[in-house]
Amino acid sequence: MQWQKVRTIYPEQYVLLKILDSHIEDNIQYVDEVALVRAIQAPSEATKELFKCKGNNIVYHTGQENIAIELRKPRIFRSR
Repeated sequence: MQWQKVRTIYPEQYVLLKILDSHIEDNIQYVDEVALVRAIQAPSEATKELFKCKGNNIVYHTGQENIAIELRKPRIFRSR
C-alpha cells in the first residue's frame, strides 16, 4: 500500500506499519511501500508501540507527507 493511501484512510493519526519496500539516499531511508498493521488511537500508546518495534516495523504519524528515516551508525566504544 502506498503511504498516501494510508494518509487518506487515517488522517492525523498514528499507525503501526511494516516496511515492504524502500530506498536509501544520503543516509536517509525513504519508504515506498508499506503494509498497515493497525491504527493507534492515543499518543501514549504510539510511544509504547514504538519502543516494541523490531525489524521493518515502525510507528509513524499520517500528518507527515513522506516517510523518511534518518539512518545512524552505531557508536563503537573502546576501552583501554
